[in-house]
Amino acid sequence: MSNDNRSTYELRDDILKLLSNAELAKVSTAEIAPSLADGDEYVDLEKLDEGVSRADGEPVPVGRVLTRNSVTAATWSHILSELTKRGFAS
Repeated sequence: MSNDNRSTYELRDDILKLLSNAELAKVSTAEIAPSLADGDEYVDLEKLDEGVSRADGEPVPVGRVLTRNSVTAATWSHILSELTKRGFAS
């Protein structure tokens, strides 16, 4: 495994550790949603190098995204900090 891949996996793990049990439950429920609403901000856990994205009507693989509205403002801020700290913010 390359260092880039390892870094991405570690970041994904660290981001998921930031979520409370209630947020994890909300994210799990959101995974079965058919699509994101236009304008929803999200982080694709499989493409962390893209940073934060915004839904624009194009299909998004919902099962692997973490949406801003599924976590508290404080958790979203921590996620953004982790992305920035590791050079993944867009």
